Formats: sequence, C-alpha cells, structure tokens
Amino acid sequence: MKVVVTGGSGFIGSNFIRYILRERPDWDVVNFDALTYAGNPENLAEFEGKPHYWFFKGDIANPVDVENALKYKPDAVVDFAAESHVDRSIHGGASEFIRTNVSGVQTLLEAVKKFEIPRYIHISTDEVYGALPLDSGEPFTEETAFQPNSPYSASKAAGDLLCRAYFKTYGTPVIVTHAANNYGPYHFPEKLIPFFIMRAMKDEALPLYGDGKYVRDWLHVEDHCAAILAVLERGTLGETYNIGADNEIANIDIAKMILKILGKPESLLTYVTDRPGHDRRYAISMAKIERELGWKPKYDKTNFEQGLRETVEWFKSHQDWSARAVERSKGVNEHIVV
Repeated sequence: MKVVVTGGSGFIGSNFIRYILRERPDWDVVNFDALTYAGNPENLAEFEGKPHYWFFKGDIANPVDVENALKYKPDAVVDFAAESHVDRSIHGGASEFIRTNVSGVQTLLEAVKKFEIPRYIHISTDEVYGALPLDSGEPFTEETAFQPNSPYSASKAAGDLLCRAYFKTYGTPVIVTHAANNYGPYHFPEKLIPFFIMRAMKDEALPLYGDGKYVRDWLHVEDHCAAILAVLERGTLGETYNIGADNEIANIDIAKMILKILGKPESLLTYVTDRPGHDRRYAISMAKIERELGWKPKYDKTNFEQGLRETVEWFKSHQDWSARAVERSKGVNEHIVV
C-alpha cells in the first residue's frame, strides 16, 4: 500500500509515519508537509534516503502542490495537516486557520475525487463538539452536535462538514476521526504537557489559566496512531470515529503530576488570567471504535501516569530537540501562555 500523509513532519503525523514504517514495513509512505514552524524535519530525519519513505514539500491549500503529490494515485491519504494551536487562533488571528483547516481540506477533497483515491482519512479534534460541564458524566459521542467555541475548533468543524458534504454529494471516500488531547514524544513545545515539562525542568513557573480545573481526556500519541491505522484498514467509508482513552484529568493535576515526576515543588504553580471562550471539559466516548474496529488504548486511566512519566523522560533526554523547536517558533507564538 502507498499512503500520502499530510502534515507528516508535525507531532502526530511524524509519530504516525514512524508507527506505519514499523508496523507495516512493506508500505510506502509519502510525507507531504509545508514545514511551517510546527513541521519539524528533525522528527523523521532518520528515515531520509531509506526505502519506503519519501518527503514532498507542499501546501495543502495549493492545488498545484496537492495534485503533484496525489497524481500518482496513492491507495490512501491521511490528513494531519492543520493549524492547531487554540491560543494562536484567538490572539494571532484566524486567517491561517481558515486557509489550512478549511480551504486546505477542500483542495485535498477535490484532488481525492479527481484522482479517484480509494480512502481519505481526515484527522480532526473533539473540540468541534464544544464544552461539557464539569458535573456531567456524559462524554462526546459521534452523534454530539458541533458547537465549536474558538476560531481553531470552528475551522476544524468546517473541514469536517466539507468531508461530510463531499461524501454525500460525490461519494468521495472519506472517513473522519475526532481525537482527544494527545501527548507523547515529539510534542511541539507550545502545547500544555511539553510546555510544563520544559518550564519545570528549568524551575520556571507553570502558568495555569483561570482556576486550573479545565478537564481534558488525554490520549497517548501511539494509541492514537494505532487507532488511525485501524480506521485506515477497517473503517467504514462515510463514518466518523471518536478516539479517546478515558483519561479525564484537570490541568492543575497534570501540572502536579509533572512536578512530582521531576521532583519539583508545587510552589512553581501559578495562575493567570483565563483565555476567552475556554472550554471547561472534554470527554470522548471510544465505544464505537472499540465495538466496530476492536481498538483499545494501551495507556488508559489505569496506566496514564506511566505514559506521562515516559513522556517526561523523553523530553529530559531530548532537550536539544526542544530548544531547536522553540527557536523555530520565535516570532510566531510570542503571545502564548500555555
């Protein structure tokens, strides 16, 4: 099988390519990435020049780039390419998010339709569903209505709806996935867990928005990769699959766990003004993908701390990588707190 992976030099995309090359060593993988600040060539440098891996620099919102990448008719496209930082969509403007997450998706869908590519897997987020109250035991399901509360999540919801429209109108072979918050190796330092790890290692304050009690469902990136492979191989066209791990944890508790792992004092915790439209709680049901595709997370609530500890150890041993990643983002995320 030949697979084109868009956004393959980013956090989840690079982990997925690494996972595919390990688990399906006879597959061919094309990494199609624009190499913006979050697309890091270092993430897959070990595969350059190796069999079964190719890199193609291009922009998913550019029809010429997309057609050049897809004209050889791969068996599937897995689309990770996205502008994904919520704070940057709020404070830095939404135009880049609309261009990549909406226009880029439409450009890919047109090419998938034109070249009759058999499968297009669109990777999205649970944030399209909006927020859940803290006292609710109910998770998001595939039937939950979209209620995005940030420019980022609104742009992702728009891309998801384009996928639905192309499937219904043209029969374009689309499958959409909505995942919980990811963590793990190669996580870009602007995101909460690596941001806290890096600051704690330097004895710097860990800033928490509001009361710090914002709850997220945390999904290890390798579990996410295994789920996407299951969707790619066995998912039903036109369907949506939610991917979670039943790890509902408040940001303040994540921060305390990181401090404990690193042997740092809780006095490093600090509170800052909340961000606009901050969703209180995310929780996502994995019942459908478990029932229909037989996927289960390895790092569920029984061993989340193990996964977090392994992530902390990865960042401790890759501080040079983190420093270079931060350098790449200078001038892009100067307004970011977390």
